[in-house]
Amino acid sequence: MGFQRSISSSSALKWLGFVTAVWVQAISGNNYTFSNYSGALKSLMNLNQLELNNLSVAKDVGKAFGILAGLASDRLPTPVILLIGCFEGLLGYGVQWLVVSRTIQPIPYWQMCIFLCMGGNSTTWMNTAVLVTCIRNFRRNRGPVSGILKGYVGLSTAIFTDLCTALFSNDPASFLVLLAVIPFAVCLTAVFFLREISPASSAAEENEETRYFTIFNIVAVVVAVYLQSYDIIGIKTGVFSVAFASILLFLLASPIAIPFHSFIKSLNHGEQDDLEGRIQEPLLRSEIAAAEREVVVVAAVAAEQEVKKKKPVLGEDHTIMEAILTVDFWVLFVSFLCGVGTGLAVMNNMGQIGLALGYTNVSIFVSMTSIWGFFGRILSGTLSEYFLKKAGTPRPLWNAASQILMAVGYILMALAVPNSLYIGSMVVGVCYGVRLAITVPTASELFGLKYYGLIYNILVLNLPLGSFLFSGLLAGFLYDAEATPTPGGGNTCVGAHCYRLIFIVMALASVIGVGLDLVLAYRTKEIYAKIHASKKSKKSGGSLS
Repeated sequence: MGFQRSISSSSALKWLGFVTAVWVQAISGNNYTFSNYSGALKSLMNLNQLELNNLSVAKDVGKAFGILAGLASDRLPTPVILLIGCFEGLLGYGVQWLVVSRTIQPIPYWQMCIFLCMGGNSTTWMNTAVLVTCIRNFRRNRGPVSGILKGYVGLSTAIFTDLCTALFSNDPASFLVLLAVIPFAVCLTAVFFLREISPASSAAEENEETRYFTIFNIVAVVVAVYLQSYDIIGIKTGVFSVAFASILLFLLASPIAIPFHSFIKSLNHGEQDDLEGRIQEPLLRSEIAAAEREVVVVAAVAAEQEVKKKKPVLGEDHTIMEAILTVDFWVLFVSFLCGVGTGLAVMNNMGQIGLALGYTNVSIFVSMTSIWGFFGRILSGTLSEYFLKKAGTPRPLWNAASQILMAVGYILMALAVPNSLYIGSMVVGVCYGVRLAITVPTASELFGLKYYGLIYNILVLNLPLGSFLFSGLLAGFLYDAEATPTPGGGNTCVGAHCYRLIFIVMALASVIGVGLDLVLAYRTKEIYAKIHASKKSKKSGGSLS
């Protein structure tokens, strides 16, 4: 009876931890909000476009130091990792607020780069703590976990943007206050509840996970539609704005009902557990034994190859050195670069792209990219898991499909067809979201969970690298080549020609990414066939019991 009741209580705690993880992700996409205050930095510091783009690169370079978070994830408890992230973010964004609000004089350029780097690095600690812990807690549902968590990262830009618009009339200084204070407060809350707990060990627990993840998906979609509706309606003042903010906060808090439901459900079954304890305990142990046997089955072929090769194969735990010595790691790495690098360039330059095309208010495009990025993340996570269980479809195929669509979006923006920026914002958002949501479980399936925190952060090096190549170099140099100088040392460019060549180059990079994704899908089809067989046998075993 005690064993059974402990399982029930740990289930409620696991879901409470996942809810706080969702909240952390809902505020950890602040790295994608640079366009909302970049104009203020450009004017206050008298920067040209190349200098401004290099500030955005400094922000993304912070992610390169995410390797430290990856190393720490195997040595420090989750609460400590969260604390490091929230204090670093408070300092990084706090100093930016002091400058933009004119509380202090503009600091030297190199110092601003450091504080932007700190703000960018803070999210790597938050994301590592959340992803590593939740993927381990729900290892049988990696696709939905990745889709939901990464989906809320995508929504976070829209959440911050719309809250600031509603409450502070889109003031850049107020926006930076939100970026500094809200992540700090939310992470302090998560410190008490987010920790590793034993994963599901029975078919009943897996079915419960599926039901609860469905509820999380529904709530997330409601939040996304609500945010998009606010952008479309356009009424952003007075009582309406306060009501919008209140309802949004209620929707974000609503998933807390799930752990409460899980806990009450365990209490209601308490008496039944007392009467049937002697029966249930051996049954549960047999289910755990069945789960252990399943792990053995999944690794059987890999174990045979290990005897011959004396090194891990796909599907087994790899150290970082073992992973980077494989062809598959570098195919995944470079294809990821082609997707997230070009996507980041658009997000970092959205303010200037909008102004070049004649839009005075670009916050709607920032918000749209965020919201449609959410749909890309959450749908790809759920659909890839469904087709993996149904037919063994390799996850990299979803990345290939997203890259094709992304190339089309860049071509449309290069041609500057009517409403191309609206279409481009949606397409880039969706495809960028797919890349992030698919690559997270793919890495864990190919290289294992033991060193996943570090491997994930090595892959995330693509964010600063892609930002430097496509935003700092490509977009910065080509924009400045087309721009005309302005008094004070800055420059400006108006017209479709400002970014045309940039979009064409990024479309070509996307085509390269498609080819690499198809190669990876072909090379990993056997491991996904084994995962499919494992999930199918688990389902059959659960139905028989």
